[in-house]
Amino acid sequence: MSFHTVTLDITTGTREVALDITDRCADFLDRVAAGRDGLLNVFVPHATAGVAVMETGAASDDDLLALLRDLLPADDRWRHRHGSPGHGRDHVLPALVAPHATLPVVGGRLALGTWQSVVLVDTNVDNPHRTLRLSFLG
Repeated sequence: MSFHTVTLDITTGTREVALDITDRCADFLDRVAAGRDGLLNVFVPHATAGVAVMETGAASDDDLLALLRDLLPADDRWRHRHGSPGHGRDHVLPALVAPHATLPVVGGRLALGTWQSVVLVDTNVDNPHRTLRLSFLG
């Protein structure tokens, strides 16, 4: 067994995003997993972002953002108030989209389903810079 971890800096921009980070995960595993089986933990250490495993590229990522806007509107209902209007909703996001995912690795590769991708979900338009921690145990 060995443990490897890396921290990546990601710019998400100034709009809500569901950013596919599957390639970044695969690149990390190419460097550290060397054909081994194990677990990849993906973690975003922010109070206003999350990690999802979902389909991308067929508008499902847009649907997720639309759903989050419906569930968590950017208005003045939130008690947590600082930043742009409605920013309090961003602090509720990780309760719905967890800030982590642990994924199986088989033969050094992510064992995702055919249409699954690893996605960084960020609705916080006040912070365009994110840290992503990838850790492999195997």
